[in-house]
Amino acid sequence: MTDYLEDIEENEDQEDGALYEHYRVSVDAGQTPMRIDKFLSNRMENASRSRIQTAADAGSILVNGSPVKSNYKVKPNDDIQFVMDYPRRELRIIPEDIPLDIVYEDDHLVVINKPPGLVVHPGHGNYSGTLVNALAYYFKDLPLFNSEDPRPGLVHRIDKDTSGLLVVAKTEQAKNKLALQFFEKTSERLYQALVWGIPKEDEGTITGNIGRSIHNRQVFTVFPEGDFGKHAVTHYKVLKHIGYVSLVECKLETGRTHQIRVHMKYINHPLFNDSNYGGDHILRGTTFTKYKQFVHNCFKILPRQALHAKTLGFIHPATGKKMQFNSELPADMSEAIEKWENYIANRND
Repeated sequence: MTDYLEDIEENEDQEDGALYEHYRVSVDAGQTPMRIDKFLSNRMENASRSRIQTAADAGSILVNGSPVKSNYKVKPNDDIQFVMDYPRRELRIIPEDIPLDIVYEDDHLVVINKPPGLVVHPGHGNYSGTLVNALAYYFKDLPLFNSEDPRPGLVHRIDKDTSGLLVVAKTEQAKNKLALQFFEKTSERLYQALVWGIPKEDEGTITGNIGRSIHNRQVFTVFPEGDFGKHAVTHYKVLKHIGYVSLVECKLETGRTHQIRVHMKYINHPLFNDSNYGGDHILRGTTFTKYKQFVHNCFKILPRQALHAKTLGFIHPATGKKMQFNSELPADMSEAIEKWENYIANRND
C-alpha cells in the first residue's frame, strides 16, 4: 500500500474559455513530508518541477487557501489548489504576419483589441489565421512564444465573433500572475451588447449554472436548479432603449463559455443576430414588410452576435499598478445601433 493517496480534480474555468486548469489535491493522512514542487511534479502529467516553482513564485499554488512557496513541505490532509497553463500539445504553431491592433505594450504584457471574426487560438477547423498565429509572428524572439505551445501568453479568450480587449502575457511570470487574477475573479471585464427587447428592470443580476446543452453539444444552456453546469453570475445594466432593442452593459462575475449570450437568452433577451442562441430572427417589432427588411439590413451590417469586450482591468503583474483599458464599439455595432436610432426616430415622427 502506498504512503499517499490524493484525489485530483480538474476544473476548466471557461470564458473565456478554459485556458487554465485548476487542480485540487487532497493529501492522504499517511503522506510523509515532501517539498510541494516535488510532490506535484511527481503526480501531475506535463507539469515540470521548474514550471511548478514558477507558479509558486507567482502565488498560484495555494495550500489550505493560502499561497505557498515551492519549498513548502506537504503535510497530511493538506488541501492543495494549483493554477497552471495547459500542458504543451502536439500542434505546431506557424507564425503568420497578421495585423494586430495593439492598445498597450510593455516588457511584461500586451493588450490587444481583437476584431470580430478572428479566432483566438488554434483548434478544430481553425489551425491557422488565429490570434495565436499572429502573436507567434509578432513575438517570435520571445521564449514564451514557441511553436510547441498552442496558447502562448493567453490567460483568457473571447469568442471568434465577439470583438474587444484581450491581455496577453509576454513572460511566464506575468502569465501565472494574470491567470490567477482571472481565476480568482479579481480582473474587471465589462461588455456592451445589443439585445432584443427591453428588460423589465434597468439593472439586474442573472445567476444560473451554465453547461453544455443536453440536446445540442455545440451550444450552452442554463441549468436553474444547479444540478448541472458551473456557477455563473452576470450583472447587467441597460444603457439605452432603442425601440425593439436595447444596448446593455454586462459585467462578468464569473467567466463561462458564452456566458453573456446564454444568460441574456435565459432572461428572454438574446443578443441581436446571435445565430447560436436565436437572436438571428426577428423577435420583437411589427409585421410590416418594411420593418422586416430593415431588420435584415441590420443583420447584414452586423453579421455576428452584437457583443463587444469594451473594458478590461487588472493588476499589473510586475508593478502592482491597477491597469484599465477601454475600447470603442467597432464599426459594425456602431452602424447597426445608429440605424436603429434613426428608424425609431423616424417612426415616432
